[in-house]
Amino acid sequence: MSDFLPTGIQLTYLVAASLFILGLKKLGSPATARNGNVVAAVGMLLAIVATMLDQHVLNYEMILLGLAIGSGIGAIAAYKVQMTEMPQMVGLLNGLGGAASALVAVAEFWRLLDSGLPVPLDINISMLLDVLIGGVTFTGSFLAFAKLQGLISGSPITFPFQQPFNLLLLGAYIVGSAYLIITPDSLPIFLAVVAVSLILGVMFVIPIGGGDMPVVISLLNSLSGIAASAAGFVVMNNMLIIAGALVGASGIILTEIMCKAMNRSLFSVLFSAFGTGEAAGGAAAGGATDQTVRSIDPEEGAMMLGYARSVVIVPGYGMAVAQAQHSVRELADQLERMGVDVKYAIHPVAGRMPGHMNVLLAEANVAYTQLYDMDDINPQFEQADVALVIGANDVVNPAARTDVNSPIYGMPILDVDKARQTIVIKRGMSTGFAGVDNELFYKDKTTMLFGSAKDMVAKLVSEVKQL
Repeated sequence: MSDFLPTGIQLTYLVAASLFILGLKKLGSPATARNGNVVAAVGMLLAIVATMLDQHVLNYEMILLGLAIGSGIGAIAAYKVQMTEMPQMVGLLNGLGGAASALVAVAEFWRLLDSGLPVPLDINISMLLDVLIGGVTFTGSFLAFAKLQGLISGSPITFPFQQPFNLLLLGAYIVGSAYLIITPDSLPIFLAVVAVSLILGVMFVIPIGGGDMPVVISLLNSLSGIAASAAGFVVMNNMLIIAGALVGASGIILTEIMCKAMNRSLFSVLFSAFGTGEAAGGAAAGGATDQTVRSIDPEEGAMMLGYARSVVIVPGYGMAVAQAQHSVRELADQLERMGVDVKYAIHPVAGRMPGHMNVLLAEANVAYTQLYDMDDINPQFEQADVALVIGANDVVNPAARTDVNSPIYGMPILDVDKARQTIVIKRGMSTGFAGVDNELFYKDKTTMLFGSAKDMVAKLVSEVKQL
């Protein structure tokens, strides 16, 4: 039995890793994402059970207590946190993952320090990398949460000589790490590099504007996985290494997809202080403010929608803020009963995290078959009678195609201006996260329906029912 147990644990880890990979594959499609999440969860359960059977686990009581407390907090959060606040939740979870990984390195350092045993070079380097990546992920994710939650300004926060200061901090960490490799039992230096890693996390996120939060959340998710993988090397656990590597790799791939969707490089996202966040929402920027817009009321909008043959709904962050996803689905259902073909156009960076609109619409029980990615829906806008834009801004701005001087020039957008008619539901004429005016609002085929997304969509539903 004693000979079989280690082999059985490793075989269970292999099965769990396979389930993780299969789960990630299923997460690539909205239609299979829920099953993918279940498959990955089963894999994690197997990994936890196998680890608890490991002879190195000495205190089951504390582990079970931690599982009970964590499960309770997770269950409460799952029920209490609204879908519109999911980006903040993801930010918190990324931060806690980074903190857990960094604490593994801190605990291992403390154990080796108390034991008086020599610290192997590979373990030492793994601990230092774990502290750096985990610390940056922890404070960076919590700062991202604060920006998304409105606890601090979503605008980029910059100051003179910011980048040299960041380089100085990074240099200090490298010097401290080199000293610890030579003298691995120096507790003050170790605590100093831990503190530097936490400061670096803050400096990493503060210059990034609210409009780049989807990329930042994806990158921090990747870093949390890399930190977990480094923790696996610290405690020599194969399952932790594999799971962390999968999260890190998938996060990096998603980050690259987000950057391409914004026509931005990752370097530009991290260091250009682009976007003004919600602080920019007060006034329109650019040269189009002297143009006129055409405003309609819900009755006119309902007539345009009700007598159309095809409607494409474009959800944005304004829909999320207003929690209008259920009203939107009700409108779509009513239009379909009248024989209207309804589709949803999803931009990769609409909202504040990757897949934000997909999550909200799934909560409202919108069929997956009605959700179309940008590349699939764009060729269909020319045949659409009406494009209904609900709270989206930068991702539908034609300036990205036409204005070489625009900061969003070259960013792939949803071609709503090519529809026969476009209705934009918006509270006012404020700019989006990029802080630039939207040319779409002034197009001849565009009409504005001013007001809260939830209120306006509800009024459209009421008016459509009367047609």
